Amino acid sequence: MQYLLLIYNAESQWDAMTEVEHAAMHKEFGAFTQGIAASGNLRGGNQLYPTSKATTVRVENGKTLVTDGPFAETKEQLGGYYLIEAADLDEATAIAARIPAVRSGSVEVRPIVPMAPPA
Repeated sequence: MQYLLLIYNAESQWDAMTEVEHAAMHKEFGAFTQGIAASGNLRGGNQLYPTSKATTVRVENGKTLVTDGPFAETKEQLGGYYLIEAADLDEATAIAARIPAVRSGSVEVRPIVPMAPPA
């Protein structure tokens, strides 16, 4: 089964880190990513730009509304994700617990609903 691991952290924490701390975190993420790729669990993933680069789209009364930034103000922001293959939720949560950012934020584990291929 596939799971999406949504990585949440406070952007202010990232902004407060030094270049040395950024480099160390990138190294940890690189090692983690290589590990889950080698184990066959990795299906995809990306770091996201900060919420200041986000755009939210809504449709109200048939009219498309486009606004800068995320839809909701939150303490933690979505900073990236991994798409993984895992035997079950236990394996998925064990993988999520190894993501370096979990020490200062959280990782939401969401099962993917498989879509039928286009006809």
